[in-house]
Amino acid sequence: MFSSVRKNFTQFNLMKRPIVLAAAVAAGTIASTALGGKYDDLTAKGFRWAIADGPYAAVSKDDAHVVADHLAEHVLLQMVEQVKVFYLTPGTIVQVTEEDPRTGTSKIRMAGITSDLWTLTRFLSKHPVKDTYGVIETPENSGLIPTSTTGIDVGPTPTPSFGPSATPGTSPGPEMSPAPSVSPVPSESPTPAAAQ
Repeated sequence: MFSSVRKNFTQFNLMKRPIVLAAAVAAGTIASTALGGKYDDLTAKGFRWAIADGPYAAVSKDDAHVVADHLAEHVLLQMVEQVKVFYLTPGTIVQVTEEDPRTGTSKIRMAGITSDLWTLTRFLSKHPVKDTYGVIETPENSGLIPTSTTGIDVGPTPTPSFGPSATPGTSPGPEMSPAPSVSPVPSESPTPAAAQ
């Protein structure tokens, strides 16, 4: 009895496998096409995602090769202290501003770093990579491209003249001083109006 149940179950699974496999392939194709289309324009604009984890972005092209050759820790620490290298983390989006195929390096722009850096091209991917939070970074959500004004609002700019008689380079005269007022006398303490 159990052998007939097992036989029927096995036949059912064998028949269903191609259907499940076809559905999985179709879903994967649709998802990759949707994601690919969304990020293809970023790739065309030179954006890439870091796949390396470590101090692999350097100020100079030569230093990019030096740090990729797995330096001794004390040399690497010295380069970090001298601000010659910066850390790449997987999923960080960067913009490639120059590529040197001969040396295998790319000049990149990273969010929060004021100067362009060099890294090995092999540390960058044209395909989106999730960051440590499970998010695919875009230029907008990473801070690489500002979405609004990033300047500090210090309020309105004062006009050059603060009064009708103001002249640049002169100090205000005594007529512009405020009127004197009565100051409280330190020896007297004020009494509340309700107590009087």
